[in-house]
Amino acid sequence: MPNLYQETQMVMSESRSKDAVPNGAAHSTSTEPHVARPNIGNRVTVVLGAQWGDEGKGKVVDLLAQDADIVCRCQGGNNAGHTVVVDSVEYDFHLLPSGIINPKVTAFIGNGVVIHLPGLFEEAEKNVCKGKSLEGWDKRLIISDRAHIVFDFHQAVDGVQEQQRQEQAGKNLGTTKKGIGPVYSAKAARSGLRICDLMSDFTQFSERFKVLASQYQSMYPTLVIDIDGELSKLRDYVEKVKPMVRDGVFYMYGALHGPPKNILVEGANAALLDIDFGTYPFVTSSNCTVGGVCTGLGMPPQNVGEVYGVVKAYTTRVGIGAFPSEQFNDIGELLQTRGKEVGVTTGRKRRCGWLDLVLIKYAHMINGFTALALTKLDILDVLPEIKVGVSYSVNGENIPNFPANQEVLQSVEVQYDTLPGWNSDTSTARTFDELPENAQKYVRYIEEHLGVPVKWIGVGKSRESMIQIF
Repeated sequence: MPNLYQETQMVMSESRSKDAVPNGAAHSTSTEPHVARPNIGNRVTVVLGAQWGDEGKGKVVDLLAQDADIVCRCQGGNNAGHTVVVDSVEYDFHLLPSGIINPKVTAFIGNGVVIHLPGLFEEAEKNVCKGKSLEGWDKRLIISDRAHIVFDFHQAVDGVQEQQRQEQAGKNLGTTKKGIGPVYSAKAARSGLRICDLMSDFTQFSERFKVLASQYQSMYPTLVIDIDGELSKLRDYVEKVKPMVRDGVFYMYGALHGPPKNILVEGANAALLDIDFGTYPFVTSSNCTVGGVCTGLGMPPQNVGEVYGVVKAYTTRVGIGAFPSEQFNDIGELLQTRGKEVGVTTGRKRRCGWLDLVLIKYAHMINGFTALALTKLDILDVLPEIKVGVSYSVNGENIPNFPANQEVLQSVEVQYDTLPGWNSDTSTARTFDELPENAQKYVRYIEEHLGVPVKWIGVGKSRESMIQIF
């Protein structure tokens, strides 16, 4: 049986031969390339959050995963939370691609993801106990050898840093304390440790682990790290994880250039939490926009196909940071209560407000959405009228852009359009035509304002409650 390297070489050879010029074929000019242009191969379908997270990406991924062969995570860690409901059973995922709930799917965790190994196995075991959907998950999971490892002390450092921010500046970032910031910082500082290191010489791994732990203890003298205890736990994970580990770049190349496959990429977090394009500094530590797909999986941009943006029918945010359309009134409370807006990862109540099309347009500029999924439309069923944010002004003057500066964003005034509500239940609708007329108008208004079609509408928790328009 050929090994992974040999398999990839065969795929590369086949890919080249598909477009090769036959022997003896005439060349029209001397300027033609000696080798034919490479075959693009399979394209991936991408699902991304268009707001501050919690839009319902897991539900869209679950829908698309029914026809998928491979479902990938490309960034983030177990700071993300996706909920999927199957046969009235609610599964929640943080590190595992939620598409793994489909027994036919292979799940791939790419190099851009940061992995807390105890968290990964705890998550899997918890979901296995809920039903049969995750049986054999460990035989269907592939992990990139280039993914960085989150250690327990990264999580401890995260908590210490938050405490210091609170003491020194009077406010923190509101992180999940899952160690995400510290491990991405170590990655950028070139002091992090990866899955490939854990799979290699454990003595060398241990030495580098001790150096990293010592660096953190020097920076944070109150930090207590059980070095021997954590190394012992990590050694125990080696044999568990080893069968799952592959060269991620070779794996993706084989998936893209082998037989036709449906490949789905499940984005974590969302556009407004992106480290570069989000509401900095109240963001996550990775690129959760479309560029993170290529860097987090090791694949070229020409293999990106459909890019679906997931938009909640109103806006929510967990934690601290500017939120222009937030409602500090009965509307905010109603949305929070009806929408059961509590974070999957943190358990914190989400802040709630009207749909803000300024920030959705901004997310579309970055990601180039080909279609949208509009979720939780049913939460708006009881409202007599619905407001939609359509522009921002500062000091009475309209601004054309989404402000980068946090203080400016906090000072903007939102201009709203007011649309009539529908005051009727949408949760039983299964086609667009079954929606109340004003609910249909709400959807069409969003499409026309953004210039992006809405492909799905969510009116409940179950798979069946996703209306597909085209």
